[in-house]
Amino acid sequence: MKKASEAIRQANERSDAAIIGYLTTGYPDLETSIEAGKVLARAGFDVIELGQPYSDPSMDGPTIQKAAGAALASGTVTADTFTACRALAEESVAVMVMTYYNLVYHMGLSNYAAALADAGGCGMILPDLPPEEAADWEKVAAAHGLETTFLAAPSSPEHRLKKIAQSSTGWVYAASTMGVTGARTDIDASARGLVDRCRKAGAELVNVGFGVSNGAQARKIGQYANGVIVGSALIKTLMDKPKEQGLKDLEALANDLVAGVKGARA
Repeated sequence: MKKASEAIRQANERSDAAIIGYLTTGYPDLETSIEAGKVLARAGFDVIELGQPYSDPSMDGPTIQKAAGAALASGTVTADTFTACRALAEESVAVMVMTYYNLVYHMGLSNYAAALADAGGCGMILPDLPPEEAADWEKVAAAHGLETTFLAAPSSPEHRLKKIAQSSTGWVYAASTMGVTGARTDIDASARGLVDRCRKAGAELVNVGFGVSNGAQARKIGQYANGVIVGSALIKTLMDKPKEQGLKDLEALANDLVAGVKGARA
């Protein structure tokens, strides 16, 4: 199991920003979602977030909602996320799961954490779990060696940023803008300010997500953040086209993003 925090620090030591990719498990099918993860790993991504599809993805924009809906309709279940995690961990990339707390709670916190650790996963992002209510999960995660990432928003007051920084055992996810996920042509200028505020609140590693869609954007963000998170833009490459073309387009975007973060922190 490779820790996400370790992968991010290693990237920064190379003067690179870390590059983190989100993919929906089971989209467009389980096999292809695993192949897509391998494309990212082999392109040089430092961390892969596997999005376990959920029926009510309140934080996700239309692209990820569409992918999650299709994955659920095709029969994707929780066990598939662990299957994908195991396959990608063999690529020597840090693998996290991002999903909603209800799915983890339904399976049982200890059961979920044990299964994720057994599959080679290194941590969780639970966007709808406030750190003030996360004590039960944090205890279980620590027992299984899993890192937990909490989200910070531009609207988060200073006292809450301190709580987020204290509770995050791997890194802090700085949402660059208010609203749902999705690729944007411009990244909200508040992202840089939010990263600074997170660091002042005690966060060591802060990665920026929500809207990154190309290498130029990734490089700009990587100059002040420890890592850059890309989701919707990656999933879009797999949509509404033959599998081979989708994976080819994904590889091209992955290479652009990796090139963008190279030397960004020099």
